[in-house]
Amino acid sequence: MRLLSLALISALTLTSACQKAASPDMDTAVLPQIEVPALSEKTMQDVTRELSLDTYQGRAPGSIGEEKTVAYLISKFKAAGLEPGNNGSWTQDVPLIEITAKNVSALSIADRNGKAMSFAYGSEYVIGSYREAPKTDIKQSDMVFVGHGIVAPEKGWNDYAGVDVKGKTVVVMVNDPDFENKSLDGPFGGKAMTYYGRWTYKYEEAARQGAAAVLIIHDTAPAAYGWNVVNSSWTGTQFLAQSKDGGKSQTQANGWIQKSVAKDIFAAAGQNLEKQMAAAKQKGFKAVPLNLTASLSFENDIARKASKNVIGVMKGTKRPDEYVLYTAHWDHLGRCTAAADGDDICNGAVDNATGTAALVALAEGYTKAGAPDRSVVFLAVTAEESGLLGSKYYAENPIFPLSQTVGGVNMDAFSMSGPAKNLTVIGKGKSQLDTYLEAAAKSEGRTPEMEPTPEKGFYYRSDHFSFAKLGVPMVYFEGGDDLIIGGKAAAKAAADDYEKNRYHAPGDEFDENWDWSGVMSDLKLYYRVGRMLAMTNAWPNWNEGDEFRAVRDKSRSGR
Repeated sequence: MRLLSLALISALTLTSACQKAASPDMDTAVLPQIEVPALSEKTMQDVTRELSLDTYQGRAPGSIGEEKTVAYLISKFKAAGLEPGNNGSWTQDVPLIEITAKNVSALSIADRNGKAMSFAYGSEYVIGSYREAPKTDIKQSDMVFVGHGIVAPEKGWNDYAGVDVKGKTVVVMVNDPDFENKSLDGPFGGKAMTYYGRWTYKYEEAARQGAAAVLIIHDTAPAAYGWNVVNSSWTGTQFLAQSKDGGKSQTQANGWIQKSVAKDIFAAAGQNLEKQMAAAKQKGFKAVPLNLTASLSFENDIARKASKNVIGVMKGTKRPDEYVLYTAHWDHLGRCTAAADGDDICNGAVDNATGTAALVALAEGYTKAGAPDRSVVFLAVTAEESGLLGSKYYAENPIFPLSQTVGGVNMDAFSMSGPAKNLTVIGKGKSQLDTYLEAAAKSEGRTPEMEPTPEKGFYYRSDHFSFAKLGVPMVYFEGGDDLIIGGKAAAKAAADDYEKNRYHAPGDEFDENWDWSGVMSDLKLYYRVGRMLAMTNAWPNWNEGDEFRAVRDKSRSGR
């Protein structure tokens, strides 16, 4: 469902630091002073360790791993003192489609003379389908390079202008045209990614244009991750939201190709890849027919499944019909591309057993402190790794009305690199929740700062985005990039190591030698922000001029 116009969503960029500051009534002086109870490091360790065990098989939705995860979280929420959050039930069903591609062919590219090249599944290309079809068969589909694959009327930009791609295979660049800008200036947010840069948008637009298939050219810097992440994330079982038309409005096949593969394809077409990619960054770019055809096929095992969000609530003492959210996703990739040692379980210890453990530890903290004025909802969502499906489903089918949801915080993948002097805020400057976070950070002697890599599009890659699109202010931050021991160099080295060796890979496993001091420092901030929201009668909004403010104002006016 397209909840906002693309004109609105395209404005979503981290240049919003330039937006107007929070209104005077959000001054930190009016915020309640919060005493942080003893938050349990042992709980953080125990829950993270448990959810990372091989017996959970990587916590894939719809698997035995989900059954174990849901049962475990319910037991921990009960023990922490929460009540069931869905009319007496601890869970909310989230209807999903499970699709597993099998017997995947090589990608065959042929010229007009019948000369063909072949590229291997997994190592050179990945492919899947959003359609509920038992078999996908793309035969000699004409190929067209459509630049970044963007249609943005409000920017006067249309990469599909003058070309008919119905039934064809489009080749698309990842990220935005001005990705390489050093600043945040540019029609697409400069260095900062807009929604137009996300792979999800590329597939959506190709479908609207009637393409049969779309292949995104993988390039590590603009994609923000290596091919290993694409390979592990796009092979094996995939999950989609159930749709009324069985996915018929989608393309037949969506995939990625290595940049080296793209170079070979363009060379076969008599084109230079780098030259065409440079041209695609300029306004007025015209799509380029490649005079090649693409062929591929695969079968799909399809099953309808109801995965589950897990919901616990602590009822407020004064305003129980006003709600504050804590969110984290419990799912991970399940079984994935095997490591060199044969391990094929993506345990997801950091991503996101840590965030899920934080829900439990915070619930225990709230019980120690006593119920706040407003109700607090602890929401462990499913299928984040499949496109924020669990949070999207809750946001569109809320148990507690969004018009009565004050705001909240999202927790995704705590840093294990130690305590930091600062904290990294994703979407800093967008909402009045910044005032709460600044007050919380000041209490802990830390400084909130904008994320250093806005080009990676983190704003679109976690569950807060599902709520933001429907107007609910959510704050999302991570451990800082200026460590007390080692500074920014040490933080960057740790982040690079995780992304290269563990992110979305079997290496993301629990380590008994982890330093939890930075995690516990971050956990205090999450507690303070949520508790401040739960102890005031204020309704923080998006800052004036932000694209989500109108949605929020309409929601609140109809309350």
